[in-house]
Amino acid sequence: MVQLSRLGWRLALAAAALLLLGGGTARLVASTASAGVAGTTTGVEIVGSTRTGGIERVVDVLTRGLGLPLPEGTRVHVYATREAFRRGLVQDAAMGEEGADELAAFAIGMARPGRALLNGRLADGSSEWLRLVAHELTHVSQFELAGGEGRAEQWLAEGMAEHVAFQALERLGGGSLATHRRLALVRVRKQPAFAHGRLDLTTLGSPRDFTLRHQREGSVETYHLSFLLADYLIQEHGFAKMVEYFGRLRRQSSEAAFTAAFGENLAAFETNALTYLQAVTGVGGPEMAPQVDRAKGLRPLGLPGQRSSRPGEAVARLDFRPGS
Repeated sequence: MVQLSRLGWRLALAAAALLLLGGGTARLVASTASAGVAGTTTGVEIVGSTRTGGIERVVDVLTRGLGLPLPEGTRVHVYATREAFRRGLVQDAAMGEEGADELAAFAIGMARPGRALLNGRLADGSSEWLRLVAHELTHVSQFELAGGEGRAEQWLAEGMAEHVAFQALERLGGGSLATHRRLALVRVRKQPAFAHGRLDLTTLGSPRDFTLRHQREGSVETYHLSFLLADYLIQEHGFAKMVEYFGRLRRQSSEAAFTAAFGENLAAFETNALTYLQAVTGVGGPEMAPQVDRAKGLRPLGLPGQRSSRPGEAVARLDFRPGS
């Protein structure tokens, strides 16, 4: 997955692109951030720029706090400049020069199995940097759970990564999940499909389709929609069920894994989620009023550990950061 640059918290996020990755890069500075979940990883190696503040803290939250696995030997490559990031895309991601030039012009991060590649221009320990690191490492964890890339519903992979990023920020004192939820509920009203009473999740399911949709309908609005869909699932079923879904992808199709984890198929979820979002945003108009009580009745979101909280082809994801 790839993170795209933005000013301050208003990050414009780019869509997913198909990229073949691999290789290694020359090291500048390396350190190890120990992960705290037994059997999850022996450490995360940070390779590159000396300005890598906060990565260890994010790893600790994701692994100890949220129980997300990172594979042994996970690397976080931090490139000090845009040009270094471009070279890293060629050397570490095995991209062609032309593709790397184009990607480096707007992207600030990419996730692959066992590694995250980050443009270090934001590596100042700020909330935006911590969110970027958490988002990309969540994708690394998803790949580990699923046994590879491209096996999950893309909208759900992106939505979960956003959700985890803001959970991490909240735990680190750099942001509020509730504040981001309120912002997303306002901005999603401008998402074209939702504004016309549809979600059309089948055309957000693959990396390529997700890319086309968010480029056509607005990256920020589409990422907010993905966040809200994941948030709805977590409020209804708990964060552990989200993790279970990704783990089931090792042996089940996405449709089967979704049904087993959440107790309803994708079509039924789409209907219920649309009704919920129309109620809480008011987009559905007066006829949606009877649904508001149910929407408001969802229990408050808790964090993992609390009762109330509840694949083959190489794919790199491009993520715009909506921010809060």
